Amino acid sequence: MSTLEVSPVETGHEAPSGNHAPAVSNDFSIQVATVNGSGSQTANTVLLRALFQMGIPVSGKNMFPSNIAGLPTWFTIRASKDGYVARRKEIDFLVAMNPETAREDVLKLESGAAVVYDEPLKLDQLRSDLHFYPVPFDKLVAPVCPEAKLRKLVRNMIYDGVVAWLLGIEMPEVHRALVKQFGKRKAKAADLNWGAAQAGFDWAGNTLTKTDPYRVERMDRNAGKIIIDGNSACALGAMFAGVTVVTWYPITPSSSLVESLIGYLKRFRHEPETGKATYAVVQAEDELSAVGMALSAGWAGARAMTSTSGPGISLMSEFVGLGYYAELPAVIFDIQRVGPSTGLPTRTSQGDLLTTALLSHGDTHHPIFFPGTAEECFSMAVEAFDFAERFQTPVFVLSDLDLGMNSWMTEPFPYPEKPLDRGKVLTEEDLNKLGSFARYRDVDGDGIGYRTLPGTHHAAAAYFTRGSGHNDKAQYTEREDDYRNNMDRLARKFETMRRYVPAPLLDRREGARVGLISIGSSGFAVAESSDQLWKEYGIATDCLRLRAYPFTEDLKAFVQGCERVYVVEQNRDAQLLGLMRLELEPELIAKLRSVRYYGGLPLDARTLTDEVVRQEMERA
Repeated sequence: MSTLEVSPVETGHEAPSGNHAPAVSNDFSIQVATVNGSGSQTANTVLLRALFQMGIPVSGKNMFPSNIAGLPTWFTIRASKDGYVARRKEIDFLVAMNPETAREDVLKLESGAAVVYDEPLKLDQLRSDLHFYPVPFDKLVAPVCPEAKLRKLVRNMIYDGVVAWLLGIEMPEVHRALVKQFGKRKAKAADLNWGAAQAGFDWAGNTLTKTDPYRVERMDRNAGKIIIDGNSACALGAMFAGVTVVTWYPITPSSSLVESLIGYLKRFRHEPETGKATYAVVQAEDELSAVGMALSAGWAGARAMTSTSGPGISLMSEFVGLGYYAELPAVIFDIQRVGPSTGLPTRTSQGDLLTTALLSHGDTHHPIFFPGTAEECFSMAVEAFDFAERFQTPVFVLSDLDLGMNSWMTEPFPYPEKPLDRGKVLTEEDLNKLGSFARYRDVDGDGIGYRTLPGTHHAAAAYFTRGSGHNDKAQYTEREDDYRNNMDRLARKFETMRRYVPAPLLDRREGARVGLISIGSSGFAVAESSDQLWKEYGIATDCLRLRAYPFTEDLKAFVQGCERVYVVEQNRDAQLLGLMRLELEPELIAKLRSVRYYGGLPLDARTLTDEVVRQEMERA
C-alpha cells in the first residue's frame, strides 16, 4: 500500500489571482520544455491528468526528437473551457527546463506570458514584458531525493507542484493522477515523486508572488470520460474485432499500437481452461515480410493485421497489389509521419493518401478509413476487419502521429454488439448444396466473389490463388477478355464499397455558402476555425469531415451546396484534393480551394483561419 497523504493545508490552499491583468480561467496552453530522456513524461502526464480530473477539457501533445537522449523535447497541454482540443499556436505558460532551448523558447512568447524556469538560467534578463518565476530546482529536490542518481528524474515533479500553486490546480488531484500513473506496484516511486511535487507546491506558496492572469477553476465537462491515445484505441478495436494474427516491424510512430495490442492480448486472449494463447504475434524482419504474412493469414481464414508508417507502406507495395488482385483480406494501420524518405519520423502529417489509395503497380484502388477521434480509432478498427473480409481485400486505416501518440479525452468506447461479418465464405454444407463454385465469379452483381478457406473438407473447395492472369474459375489465362472482365469486376467491387464505408460527418451553420472539408485529426482545428471565422469575421462555414475512401455521394452533394469549398489537409501536394479531382465533375472541381499545412506540427485553428480569410479577401 502507498503511504501517500494529502495534508489539510494543501487541500485548502489556493494561489492568489493575478494583480496586473484580468484573470484568464481555463483557457490557455502550458508548454514544458525539457530534454529527451530526462523522465519528464511522468510529470507532464500527471499535470495533464490533474487538470482533466478537475473537469477541465484538455489535450496533450508531445514533440520529441527522433534520435538520441539529451535533445530538446516539448510537451504542450491545452486547457479549454470551450472544449477545443486542437493545437493552440500561442504558448501562455512556459516551463523552461532545457538550457539549450530556453532563450529561444522565451523569445518566441507573446507579451504577458508566464515563465517558470530553472533559476541559474536567469531568463528574466531577456525580456521585461513577461511574468517570470525562477525556481531553485536542484536545491528543492535534494532533501526529498537522497539518491543523487535519481534526482534528474524526480526534479521534474518539482515543477508540477510549482505550476499547481500558480494556476490553482488542486493538489489532491495531482496526488490522484500520480497514483494512477505509477500504479499499485510502484508505491515507493510514487511516494518519492509526491514528495517532490509537494516540495514545489509548498516552496511556491511561501516564496512566489503570482502576477500572471492564468488560473484554473473546477468545471464539470469531463464526467465519465477517459484519456487515451489513438494507437491504444486502435489496438483495443483490433482485439475486440477478433484479430488472431498480428505481424509487424517496429517503426515510429506505429510501434506503440502493436505494443499496446500485445499487452491487451496477453491479458484477455487466452483460453480459460488451458491458458493457451488464441492469437499469434510475429515480429517480421521487415515490412515487406510483415504484410506478406498478414495477407497469407487472411487467405487462411485468420483475422490478420499489420501496423506501419509511410516508409513501411512503400515497401509493402508489391504484396498489397497481390492482396488486391488475388483478393486477400488484411487490415493495415498506417500511422502517418512526415516524409519522403526518413523525413521527420517524430512529426505528424497526412502525406500517405495517394500512396495508399493507389498502392502497387497497375490499376489498383484500395479502401481507406480516416479516423478523426480516439473513439473512431476504436470503432473503425473494429469495422475495418469486417470490411476486409466482406470485400476480400486489404483495408487501410490511416491515422497520424498526432492522433496516434498523443493524449485525447473521449467518451468510453461502446461495446461492439454486432456479430463478426466474415463475408462470402462457403462451408462444406454450402458446397454440398452447390456442387461447385467459381472463385472469382460475380454471382450477386456486387463484384464480390465467393471463397472457401483452407481445410474445408469438400472436393469442390479447392482453387488456385493467383497473382497472375486468371478467369472467374481461378484458372490461368492471358486472354484479353478474361483480364478485362476481372479488372472490371474489381472496379465494380470498389463501387459497391461506397455504400458500406463510414459516412462523412456534416456540421452546418445557418446561411453558410463556404465549405470546409477535412479528414482525420485536422477536424479538431477545422471545428475551432469555423467558430473563429464566424465570431471574428462573420464568415459562416459548413464543415464536412470525410471518414473513408472511396468517397460517398455525400461529398458531391456537399460541394454542390457551396459556393466555395476549402479542402484542408496536412501535406504539401494537396493529396486529398487530388483524390477528389479524380471523382468530381469539372464544374464541382472549379469550386475547390486548397488549404495546406505541412510543417510537421499538428494543425492549429489560427493558421487555418488566417489562410481562409486571406483567400476570401483575394477573391473579394
